[in-house]
Amino acid sequence: MTEQSRIPHILVVDDHREIRDAVTRYLEKNGLRASAARDAAEMDAQLKAGRFDLVVLDVMMPGEDGLSAARRLSTSGGPPILMLSALGEETDRIVGLEIGADDYLVKPFNPRELLARIKAILRRADRPEPLAGQVGGRRLAFAGWILDTDRRVLERAAGGGAVALTTAEFKLLTAFLERPRFVLTRDQLLDITSGRSADVFDRTIDNQVSRLRRKIEDDPARPQIIATVRAGGYCLAADVREVT
Repeated sequence: MTEQSRIPHILVVDDHREIRDAVTRYLEKNGLRASAARDAAEMDAQLKAGRFDLVVLDVMMPGEDGLSAARRLSTSGGPPILMLSALGEETDRIVGLEIGADDYLVKPFNPRELLARIKAILRRADRPEPLAGQVGGRRLAFAGWILDTDRRVLERAAGGGAVALTTAEFKLLTAFLERPRFVLTRDQLLDITSGRSADVFDRTIDNQVSRLRRKIEDDPARPQIIATVRAGGYCLAADVREVT
């Protein structure tokens, strides 16, 4: 491995050339490698051609928008994502985090803050995730489901098609599987699944739990697998066992 290849490579995806050029120049000036793409199609081509450690992805782009592109990358196990958007409403930020983005920064932004957030994401990516320590490389059965933690595939134990999980949903489910029948507060779940120093919201976890329930509960309105604990948080109300 060459010295150059050890330097993190960032892909900046934005339809505004001035922003692309300014961000890539700033990142390179501060010791990172940076490439640029003007839309999701160019992003896909760049990702197919080379390895990237992080994608800085604009939300509002012609063609496929950034949220759709981020959802694809997250579901397919792509690199970490930092979303950029002129949309500063709390709901927009929550949506970006829910679909699997690792962080969300509102335009206009200070380049130093962008750099700090990129470095924070890269540091987290370099560390083994807390949730991987106990369940990594295993197939876990619970409440009629089996999760293959290496392949990130969730399927019915009795057979049937696989259920697609976003990165955020996979992390959340794995956090519960590591701690069956243990009450986890929203703050604990945020720390386990995100570990980010950026602004996060209790509602982020509530929305992620709701999305996960819609995929694994027979009746999401009356959940039996992920229980809500009054004044506490959430709990996996099922036993977990390893299967071959």
